[in-house]
Amino acid sequence: MQNPLHSRSTRLKAALSLLLLTALLAAPALPASAQSRAADVEADSTTASSQQVVNTMVGNEAASADHRGHYFYLAEERSEHTGGHLWSERVAETSWGKVHYLLAEDGQPLSGDRLAQEKARVAGEAADPEAFRKSEQARIDDEQHAKQMLELLPKAFLFDPPTTQGENIRIEFRPNPAYSPQSLEERVIHGMSGFVLIDRKRLRLHEVEGKLASDVSIGFGFLATIHAGSNFSSVRIPLEGKDWKTQALHTDINGRALFLKTIARQQQSQHSGFKKIPDNLSVADAVTLLERDPPDGPASTR
Repeated sequence: MQNPLHSRSTRLKAALSLLLLTALLAAPALPASAQSRAADVEADSTTASSQQVVNTMVGNEAASADHRGHYFYLAEERSEHTGGHLWSERVAETSWGKVHYLLAEDGQPLSGDRLAQEKARVAGEAADPEAFRKSEQARIDDEQHAKQMLELLPKAFLFDPPTTQGENIRIEFRPNPAYSPQSLEERVIHGMSGFVLIDRKRLRLHEVEGKLASDVSIGFGFLATIHAGSNFSSVRIPLEGKDWKTQALHTDINGRALFLKTIARQQQSQHSGFKKIPDNLSVADAVTLLERDPPDGPASTR
């Protein structure tokens, strides 16, 4: 029988993950119906309400989420996952998942035993792609859940009138007191206030930033409390055609869990050097690409 406290802890971790995953929906071309909706709102952007713009953006992201292209890119990350170190990696996206290859830690290239261990790790992924796919399943499930969370935006938040910021529409958001969250994840996300920047012509999500104005307590504070000031932000950019990818990601989530255990989720990530790669690339081919120095491929798009 599953321990209910373990179950709640797992769901709480999922809630924290979704704070950043909601901003990670990166997808390419829109179906004709979605392009038509975007054109209608963009053509009347001077009179469209914030609710209309957000509704259209959410529809565009949902419609295009299943048609994302695959890319190679460079990633720099400092987080709990990296043990607080700055990792520099090459990443190749495949239908099996994202293959990572660590190049350097804290600015020092891998060498000796550490380099041999990294080569052995990716060789293992190439030799057993099914095991690699299973290891990536949690991330895939989270992305599917994040799409559902994005659909909450029009219902769970109130929006200030839209303003223009460069090539984007800026819309401030805050919790809608009339909305009743249905899960732990929704309670944390619903507590956020912030803004979204939506590309004015394409009506795609360019940037999102959210911050907790007050503590969010779970189980009357006995199980967990996410502290006020916890925040996240993400920036997405257009690439080839109508593909979009995450360029920068920041999270700073703090709180207290059962038995006074500290909740901390800090992450700083930067992605650059995007190159389009074949959608049917195997895990083994991805490893070969990542180990090349320099990797082959079309010129960087950013």
